[in-house]
Formats: sequence, structure tokens, C-alpha cells
Amino acid sequence: MTLQIPTPGERISETISRLRDTAGPVVRVELPGEVGAWVVSSFEAVEYVLTNDGTLFSKNPRNFPALNDGTIPPDWPIRQVISGDHLLVKDGADHRRLRGLVNRAFTPGRVQAMGPRIQQITDDLLDRMDGQDGVVDLVRVFSEPLPIAVICELFGVPEEERHLIRAYTNVLLSHNATPEEAAAAGGGLLGYLREFIDRRRVEPGDDLTTGLIRVQEEDGDRLSDDEMVWLLWLVLIAGHETTVHLIANTVIALGSDPEQLARVRADDAWEDVVEEALRSRNSVVNVFFRYALEDVVVGGTTIPAGEPVIVTLAGAGTDPARFGSDAARFDATREPDVHLGFGRGPHFCLGAPLARLEVRIALASLFGRYPELRLAIKEDEIAYTSSIITEGPLELPVILGPRT
Repeated sequence: MTLQIPTPGERISETISRLRDTAGPVVRVELPGEVGAWVVSSFEAVEYVLTNDGTLFSKNPRNFPALNDGTIPPDWPIRQVISGDHLLVKDGADHRRLRGLVNRAFTPGRVQAMGPRIQQITDDLLDRMDGQDGVVDLVRVFSEPLPIAVICELFGVPEEERHLIRAYTNVLLSHNATPEEAAAAGGGLLGYLREFIDRRRVEPGDDLTTGLIRVQEEDGDRLSDDEMVWLLWLVLIAGHETTVHLIANTVIALGSDPEQLARVRADDAWEDVVEEALRSRNSVVNVFFRYALEDVVVGGTTIPAGEPVIVTLAGAGTDPARFGSDAARFDATREPDVHLGFGRGPHFCLGAPLARLEVRIALASLFGRYPELRLAIKEDEIAYTSSIITEGPLELPVILGPRT
């Protein structure tokens, strides 16, 4: 029997953990649209797949026959996410070339230099929250606007247009979107980005989009117009979506455990909090897709050549075989161990330094300003996003308490 994901009434992270613990580390599943895939969910199995990128597995959808032979309809809602001409579907030299260009945005020096500006944006949002009595939706006022502002400012997207990026992202990553909704969002985002790049050619700014345009004009054979559009598509979506949910997920974990929060604040252990969140509360539940280049045995199960593989970072992070019987528990005092929260291998998340910095500043500042912040509802009453890829609360009702 083929298992279906997502499972109604169950968060996607819960489904993944249940499959890992009851059905095994490698399971055949059916995605919305009756598309078959393999879920790889234990730490050992996920690590094996990631470290064999480009050898046993490919990210290029040309290695997924069902996507190209008419088996999967052209209006499948997830198609743009897995087949757009962006970094996440490149292998080898193509991947290295494009990644090298994007890496200019995320050099250690540039990321650290962004710290004061991230702090300023964070403080401005907290200032707006001051004086709000009663219940506040922390997603709306804090965890969502902060990452959007940071990544859009980095690439020069005007403040009045940033809501478009968020709206298109919500549709593209939702498994509930209809083919018509997904097509409209996909076409709308690509159209907006082409128009935005054209504007930046005429009105350059001190931003990374202008920097990419200069690279293209100086060495045009290295970066085509389409490649530039898809680079922005990827960094603008991934550069905010994951951080929005990681901040909120961590607030839930700390807000549900006042004693642990008190220890964290006393020790100023925010870096430990971020790493523990990446392990046990990762906003990126699943990573789509890798394709077996030959019949491959993973976790004792044979994945046939040409079949898609979903790597579950959340499953790897909460695997009892790696992290012990309490692996699912958030514990910032846990003995440090290697996690796969940002992946591994050639597709290791290039935005990892920025995400770590942003989440650390956000959490330290939020709980520094509102040390008695608490959840306004029980943790099991929180409604979560309907996405197979990322997970976080749709709303996060909190009571801020007195400010310091």
C-alpha cells in the first residue's frame, strides 16, 4: 500500500516522524496529484543521500522520466518549484557556476556587515509592538516582516512591493494550491522579477541585484537573462520563507518552556538555541527532489533509477537512532552534535550564515525586550502552514508582557 502525504489532521513533521519510526527510513509515498516518490527520513539515510549528490543522485529533473513523458500533467502545482531553471535543479559545473555568483551575496564579510542593519530592522519592529496589550499575532508583527525586509533590502526590492514576494511564495509552496492558482502565482512572480530587473538596469542601486546586472554586462556569457530571473526567484523565496518559520517555531519551543527560557536568557545562549532549533524545530521539513541515477539501496530499500527522492531534514533531526530517545524534545542545553538542518554536500544552504545571524538577533532582541512573553494558547492549538516543504504557524498568538 502506498502511503499518502500530507496526512489530513497531522502536521507534515509529525507524519514524517511517524513514517520513520513505524514504516522505516525509506518509504514509498504518494504526493498530491497522485505523484509517487520516496521519503528518506532517518539521519543515516538522509546523510547518505546528501553526500552522494551528483554521483548516485541528481537534482536535474531531466532525470525524472515521469515529469517529462506526460505521466505527470503539465499543470501539476509543484512543477515550477522542482523544474524551474534555478540552483536547486542544477548539478556539477552548472551548479558550481551559478552558486559562485550567488555566493557573492553571502560572503562571511558581507553577512557580518549586515548585523547592525538587521538589528535596526528588528528594533524598529519591536518599537512598533510596544504598548500592544492583550493578544498579539507574532507572525504578522515580527517573524514574517523581519526576514522579508532583510532579504528584499539586500536585493533592492522596494518596501511597497515586498508583499508580492510573500503572496506568490505562499501559493507556490502550498500543496493545496490548484493548478490555476499555482500557474498564476508562478507566472506572476517571474513576470514581476523580469520587470524589476529591467528597472534596476535603468535605475541601479546599492544592492545585489544591481551587482548581478553588472556581472552580466561585464561578462554576459556567464549569466543569461533567464538565469538572473531564476537566481532572484530562488534567493527571494528561500531567503525569507525558511527564516519566517524558524523564528516562530523557536518562539513556540521557548514559550512552552519558561524554565528553559530563563536558563537561555541567563547564559545568553542564543547561538545554542539557533542550532537546537535547526535540529529539532527546522522550518524546512522536506527538500524536493533528488533522482536516483541508477538503482540505489538506501536504508536496506532499493530506490529504482529515475524515481524522485524527498530528503526529510526534520526526520533526520529528530531521529532517536542518532539523537537518543528524547530526540524530538527541544533542549538548548543538549550536548552539541552535528545536525543536517542546512543539508550537506554541494547543495549545503548558501544562506546559512545569514539565517543563523538573523534568527539569533531576532530571538535575543525579542526576549530581551519582552522577557515574560508567553503563548496565548496551548501549543497543540496552534494552526500550521499547509506546505509539504516548510512548516511554521499560520498565526502565533502571544502575550508580550511588560517590556524591559
